Amino acid sequence: MNLPQRKHRSLAQGVVEQISAVIRQGMLKPGDKLPTESSLMSQHGVSRTVVREAISHLQAAGLVQTRHGIGTFVLERPQAGLGLEAENMLTLRDVLSILELRIGVETETAGLAASRRTEEQVDELAAALREMQQAMAEGRSAVEADKRFHLLIAQSTGNRYFVDILEQLGNAIIPRARLNTPVLEQDKPADFLERVSREHDDIFRAIERRDPEAARAAMRMHLSNSRERLVQAQRRLENMLN
Repeated sequence: MNLPQRKHRSLAQGVVEQISAVIRQGMLKPGDKLPTESSLMSQHGVSRTVVREAISHLQAAGLVQTRHGIGTFVLERPQAGLGLEAENMLTLRDVLSILELRIGVETETAGLAASRRTEEQVDELAAALREMQQAMAEGRSAVEADKRFHLLIAQSTGNRYFVDILEQLGNAIIPRARLNTPVLEQDKPADFLERVSREHDDIFRAIERRDPEAARAAMRMHLSNSRERLVQAQRRLENMLN
């Protein structure tokens, strides 16, 4: 049983979400000092361990910096690029927002890939799909194969800007690389992974047979399903924190 650990992570994520929202809304500005650990514990109703884990996540994302013996301070956020780096995606809401972006972008990449792909690219997609399905069947992480599958689709469009966007997102394009999705869903991991595998297979088959509309529909269905699964997860998480 890992319920205490699961609840611990959920509480830490809740604290991260609330502090990052305060920072993004400008209520805490660059150079401002965060409340003390004791204050945060009282404010959020959590343990010192939870607060420290939340601060660690905020540090990793470059939102804050801890100066030993002094306190934790809000950092200036760099404005370069599109701000799509995976380390900026701290919360479930961030991942949901990225999924909305991906629905728009990757629906079109699938359609263009179906029109423009080469036989060699189909073979590469098939290999990535096999590797992903084998990893799932053996209980190993399929994140890298899953990410490569989506990048190969973008490459098959012949448009490097689609590839640039997905490469900048990195592991953030795979929600389960950022979140323990099957656990958050309270779903059986095998059932969850079987559905994900089936959705990817539908995308591949449409691209293989050069059917742009079917490829767009399959990609939209896959990403919309991912978004809906995470919406349900977000509701459960909020219920746990309330």
